[in-house]
Amino acid sequence: MSKFYKIVLGGCGSIFAIYGLYKSENIFHQPPVVMADGNVNRPKLRLPSRDEQLNLLKTTAEYDVLVIGGGATGAGVALDSISRGLKTALIELDDFSSGTSSRSTKLIHGGVRYLQKAILQFDLEQYRMVKEALHERANLLSIAPHLSYPLPIMLPIYRWWQVPYYWVGIKAYDFVAGRQQVKSSYFLSRSKALELFPMLKKDKLCGALVYYDGQHNDARMNLSIVITAARLGANVANHVAVTELLKKYDGNGIEKVCGAKVKDLLTGKEWKIHAKSVINATGPFTDSIRQMDDQKCSMICQPSAGVHIILPAYYSPDNMGLLDPATSDGRVIFFLPWQKMTIAGTTDRPCEITHHPSPTEDEIQFILNEVKNYLTPEITVRRGDVMSVWSGIRPLVLNPNKGSTEALARNHVLHVSDSNLITIAGGKWTTYRVMAKEAVDAAVQKCNLKPKSDCQTDGLLLEGASGWTPNMYIRLVQDYGLESEVAKHLVNTYGDRAFTVAKHASLTGKRWPIIGRRLHEEYPYIEAEVSILWKIFNIYY
Repeated sequence: MSKFYKIVLGGCGSIFAIYGLYKSENIFHQPPVVMADGNVNRPKLRLPSRDEQLNLLKTTAEYDVLVIGGGATGAGVALDSISRGLKTALIELDDFSSGTSSRSTKLIHGGVRYLQKAILQFDLEQYRMVKEALHERANLLSIAPHLSYPLPIMLPIYRWWQVPYYWVGIKAYDFVAGRQQVKSSYFLSRSKALELFPMLKKDKLCGALVYYDGQHNDARMNLSIVITAARLGANVANHVAVTELLKKYDGNGIEKVCGAKVKDLLTGKEWKIHAKSVINATGPFTDSIRQMDDQKCSMICQPSAGVHIILPAYYSPDNMGLLDPATSDGRVIFFLPWQKMTIAGTTDRPCEITHHPSPTEDEIQFILNEVKNYLTPEITVRRGDVMSVWSGIRPLVLNPNKGSTEALARNHVLHVSDSNLITIAGGKWTTYRVMAKEAVDAAVQKCNLKPKSDCQTDGLLLEGASGWTPNMYIRLVQDYGLESEVAKHLVNTYGDRAFTVAKHASLTGKRWPIIGRRLHEEYPYIEAEVSILWKIFNIYY
């Protein structure tokens, strides 16, 4: 499949939804959203185009909340804010989810290794962090079922004494999850483990433990959060950079942040956005925004590069992952099925902050060598099998609330500067919603905001989830004449919005399938996904 089509389809979801495809027609029904407090929010039937969003950003006198950063955390902050009834703006320097949030391991997890440390070190903070993450894991699986699903992960065991040790740990993981556990873990005999994962190294294999976490399409999950915020009334725009923070004196003669000067990177136009509160959710670029507020502030971001490689599908089963809890240098390696391929990773090393991090050959070789340790010698793991590779910057942070000598925070960090710039940093994908809640809570308290309600995002369905069912693809096959594989792709990508894409699909000229001409015969992507994108570009550019 050509690089062009992969790039186009990778970004199709964001433009498809954000730039207002439905300018002239409301093809689908957008149901009311029942908030946690019982109030009913009636979302916009049509999303504004980017030009309309920019015009609102330029003409709105003042927002309650201005969010800088369109990754998972920033998108979560925008959704939390707008769902409370606060006037909200979200700006992103690049594409939504173009950075760390789309370069993860694709796991929704509580952190089984953190629970091990919590138990062994009697660390209550680690325990609370795991319990919180397990709740958020359950929430993510329920609010976007078209983009997330449970995934069994195998832990192969090669020493008999490790069986009870790991069994107790995995059962403790289930116990902490309580009623929100995905599925119960279980032990597999040697023969059953090899049956399920036949490429495992057989020598000295005693058996395996299987536990459950979640897997999700991280980039589209991020986009769904942004789209849901926009649907509820937030003004969102990508390719808009902050060039300066605005400040004014309060009644006590103290300078407070009151907005930002921004620049549209596509047109070069500049303007000011005024806001009662500004939330910095820029991940690895946290310090660059903090320095706009205070040039003398300490650097809190300690960037770490995580590299993942993509291998052919035959390296893993279709429905089970593998965890190596102790690699040659003590790091954890995952080996996971992903869209008919296999993800292997990750590494963890200090790195420079850049918009386009690149993996090193040493990191690729490290992952390949660790993969070899778990696969039978019959399988030759070759460098040529690496089909793709990406590097993401994990924004590990020091806690500025405890001084510059404090160790790296194991969880996220919330910091409010003297000028009321609110920074939310660190954490992980799974806990984005909690991070967002804490950031908005801080904005409400420090900036005297008047929300209509408390946090509403626990259980709030994301875009595409409200009418989704596992069997929805059958309706696409029966009503539109799509191939089953294509229908499943559309449903698992767009959720209940898949019918809109199907209505734009062209005839194939065949007896079957009737519509849904593929871009390439080996992939389920269809021309309608690109033609919609092309239509949008013709309208708005």
